[in-house]
Amino acid sequence: MYEYIIGKVTDIFPAYIVVETHGIGYQIAFGNPYSFSGKLNQEVKIYLHQVIREDAHSLYGFATIEGKQLFLKLISVSGIGPKSALAIMANEDHTGLITAVENGDVNYLTKFPGVGKKTAQQMILDLKGKVAELVGEEAIVPLSVATTALDEAMEALKALGYSEKEVKKAEKQLAANTTKSTDEYLREALRLMMKK
Repeated sequence: MYEYIIGKVTDIFPAYIVVETHGIGYQIAFGNPYSFSGKLNQEVKIYLHQVIREDAHSLYGFATIEGKQLFLKLISVSGIGPKSALAIMANEDHTGLITAVENGDVNYLTKFPGVGKKTAQQMILDLKGKVAELVGEEAIVPLSVATTALDEAMEALKALGYSEKEVKKAEKQLAANTTKSTDEYLREALRLMMKK
């Protein structure tokens, strides 16, 4: 089993990167391969997980050891394979994902590709209390606090004269991120209103 690889990023494709070391190019599946755009032909260290199947030997890559640990926890959930886990982890800020698991937020989890209600519930059941250490307890926002911050921001929008319909639309778009303060929600909501 491989722990990590150190080598040069020689190619970037939509689903993977190629890292060359000692004259061999390794194809490594990555959640967001384009995060390496600025590191083309530069030496990098990538943590690896190897998956061996009858028809393929695949390498999955992660920028940090915590990313790899989160991936391993995700693939331990019934219904989540390596490709699904990588898609879930494509956004490299994993705090929202971990907060949703800790708070039992099924709606947030079903926004990921290939995650239905049943799989989201299974994720909560299997991972709650087991992933918080990957971002630190202080990064997890209790659901009640997050809900209050969003509610306060929506009330502020109403006070500014936005209609109930406009506020509901903004609330839907902002509800996915449970880690923002009232101020951050309000600023983001106002940006959304300006895009109309």
